[in-house]
Amino acid sequence: MREHSSVGSRCAAVVVNREAGGALLDCVASLRSAGISEIVVVDNSSADGSLERLAGADPAAVLVPTGRNLGYGRAANIGAQRIALDYVLICNPDLVVAPDAVATLVSRLDAQPDCAIVGPRLDNPDGSRYPSARAFPSLGDAAGHALVGLVVPDNRWSRRYRMEEYFDEQSAPGAAAAEAAEVDWVSGACFLARRSGFSSVGGFDEGYFMYAEDVDLCWRLRRAGWRVLYDQAAVVVHAQGLSTSRHPVRMLVAHHRSTWRFARRSARGSERALLPLVAAALAARLVVSLARELTRRGPSRAENATS
Repeated sequence: MREHSSVGSRCAAVVVNREAGGALLDCVASLRSAGISEIVVVDNSSADGSLERLAGADPAAVLVPTGRNLGYGRAANIGAQRIALDYVLICNPDLVVAPDAVATLVSRLDAQPDCAIVGPRLDNPDGSRYPSARAFPSLGDAAGHALVGLVVPDNRWSRRYRMEEYFDEQSAPGAAAAEAAEVDWVSGACFLARRSGFSSVGGFDEGYFMYAEDVDLCWRLRRAGWRVLYDQAAVVVHAQGLSTSRHPVRMLVAHHRSTWRFARRSARGSERALLPLVAAALAARLVVSLARELTRRGPSRAENATS
């Protein structure tokens, strides 16, 4: 199931970079070790020299400078348009894929022709597991997660959204290795897409600058009749937030704006009556989150963060 021999002829990778530093080199090196020969790096106007360092370390990588920060989804679309192979691995630059991870994902899509996307298991650098497969939240769950999650992270709404019972079962001592599970959506930090499926819905919605573009993509794919899978046998270690942590205020605003965009798009029927509640919950959550961030950073750093 995990032979590397066909990976290079079936699968290419798109890495969206934004000031990831040396992590970008580690990411690309791990993709090479996983058997990927065609790698497109779309750079959102990095000023840290990471693109230049990669050009020296891996001259075969295709470098696509955008000239400005276009956001994750738009940059990923630009890279995917350069790919002609069956499958495209789209990923952040701050991760390292296990040597057999891509071959495992390729085999999964080969065996499931009605599947458009399969996401790997994402581990944090400390070995803990990140809940990278999740459920589409109802608007009630979204409001509960947004408000209650600020003060009580381990609440029923957040646990349901994060599929924590599923991950608890998979992480339990002695748990048997599970087959790939069908899920609502997987993290855009790293996933393998069937290019035909990805293209059939127009790729990422470029109206999202950051965050929720992965939820939206999987939602549109599922509505179009495609399936989305999560395969814990494919392991990726993700450092998370190397570039976004440099601009926390902007990222908080982008996160909440994207969540609201998806809520308005996905609400159906009677759920639309709950949209004012969701808007109020998101606004309250954003105010509290910004206050916490600005207090943590201090007056001078907060001024720089908003500039």
